[in-house]
Amino acid sequence: MLDFLKNHPFAVESHFDTSLVLTYAVPKEQLQKYIPECLTLDIFEDKWAFVAVAMVKTKGLRPKGFPGFSGSDFVLTGYRIFVKYHTSYDKRLRGLYIIRSETDKWRMGLLGNVFTHYNYQTTDISFKRSGEIIEVRSAKSDLLVKVEEGNGEVRLPGKSPFRDWKEARRYAGPLPFTFTYDAKKKEVLIIEGVREDWTPKPVEVLESKVGFIDSLKLSGVVLANAFVIHDIPYYWKKGRKDKWKQV
Repeated sequence: MLDFLKNHPFAVESHFDTSLVLTYAVPKEQLQKYIPECLTLDIFEDKWAFVAVAMVKTKGLRPKGFPGFSGSDFVLTGYRIFVKYHTSYDKRLRGLYIIRSETDKWRMGLLGNVFTHYNYQTTDISFKRSGEIIEVRSAKSDLLVKVEEGNGEVRLPGKSPFRDWKEARRYAGPLPFTFTYDAKKKEVLIIEGVREDWTPKPVEVLESKVGFIDSLKLSGVVLANAFVIHDIPYYWKKGRKDKWKQV
């Protein structure tokens, strides 16, 4: 019964007031051990794999179809690796594998761990916006991200492997699919996200201390891109299972 509940048994909807994503490029050998056997890393130029931290201020998160007043507002932080999955019906899906999730409310942490495999932790996240500056901070999680929005040209981070923002956009997220894996049953759970008018805007990173990324002890990590988006409705479909067949 508990396994069933954790497999995203119903669709969920929310409104993203603000979604801020920083993506880090890592030599591909460094990330391989963090993904299950059914997935492959989404590689750039046969060298770089990617791990991202997504910080989202949500509003009205609730089962899809429930009235707005029944939803709750949260700050969510997700740490995700960009991956690909080859389905049993011969489709190649590009998506994300979540290695950790955080939230500012114990209720979201509790329910998130009942209905998902996303490994939620409750922490002291604050999400503030002042003019063109956005700051996300958590003492408990050793997190401090500060970015600046602007109407002028924004340069890519200095050591980014991307040549331009068009290339960088492919690794900004969110991607359509998120995957979890049951190794005993050789089953992949596929969760599809649906959104409209998703046009991320590059931002300049002023500070970026991400304790969880540091804790992975990765070598050769560089900040690859940073994007923000505001005021977007979003929902996740009910999870569906696929029997993994090694090819």
